[in-house]
Amino acid sequence: MKKQLGIAFMLLLAVGLVASVPATAKVYKIGVTVIVSHPALEADQKGFEKALKEAGIEAEYDYQNAQGEMSNAQAIAQKFADDKVDLVHAIATPTAQAACKVIKNIPVVYSSVTDPVDAGLVKTMDAAGGNVTGVSDAWPIERQIELYHEMLPKAKKWGTIYNAGDANSVKSIGWTREAMKKRGLELIEVTIANSSEVYTAAQSLVGRVDALYITSDNMVASALGSVTKVCNADKIPFFVGNTDQVALGAITALGFNYFKVGYSAGKIAAQILKDGKKPGMLPSVLAKKLDALALHISLKNAKKQGVEILQKFIDKADRVEK
Repeated sequence: MKKQLGIAFMLLLAVGLVASVPATAKVYKIGVTVIVSHPALEADQKGFEKALKEAGIEAEYDYQNAQGEMSNAQAIAQKFADDKVDLVHAIATPTAQAACKVIKNIPVVYSSVTDPVDAGLVKTMDAAGGNVTGVSDAWPIERQIELYHEMLPKAKKWGTIYNAGDANSVKSIGWTREAMKKRGLELIEVTIANSSEVYTAAQSLVGRVDALYITSDNMVASALGSVTKVCNADKIPFFVGNTDQVALGAITALGFNYFKVGYSAGKIAAQILKDGKKPGMLPSVLAKKLDALALHISLKNAKKQGVEILQKFIDKADRVEK
């Protein structure tokens, strides 16, 4: 009897020990596809990862860069589909389009996409059904042009450079064109097909424009140093809409904090992975509503490009580089 009781006790103890050992947390496989490398898109991914970490989600990331080529973006999307990753984070319009075209049964969360409806990622910004949702970074272009025109009222001809093959850029240029026209300004456009053409494109604007503005074009952003080089050499005031680009040579940017854009996308991903929600049940988010706007000014860059910034603008800035 004592022997039987002893065996029973040992069994209960063993069961208790097994029950007390926590289950191993699942490590999710997440594919990350980005069209090119530059600081804003890198900040986007860092924000995404922080949101998942805060949600208690362990993840293993497969980072893939399309190097500005759509054929690469499609191959990356196919790789993720074949690997059966748990979720895809698609950063920027071209890579998001490739992912949505190829991947139908895996959740896709996009971010840093100007117009996801126009790009064909979702049918509506509301819950759209299907396997796709995310965060739009449609820039406040109207507010940007209003501010930059106020800062540089004598500039009547503005130059811009963009990739005509990127739906994100084409949409943004359309909005820029309208904002310029509204203020009686002329927009002189130069298109490129790859980042190696950026320097030549910038040089072609010398003597033709009073100032230069770069919109949300990832290909130009990846070679922004070429634009800065021309603007500094020829005293062309250089304005952008991405705050990270001020450190790369621009005078001013009224733009988003892309860490917050990615963080918001990460919170959506957490709802899918942790809470079991379907992507199609979750509406897309507008970065404009994230309180992510900031004004950055570089007095150092302004001096290099022959511009004096009035104190009233400096007082409004969230960050001033001297």
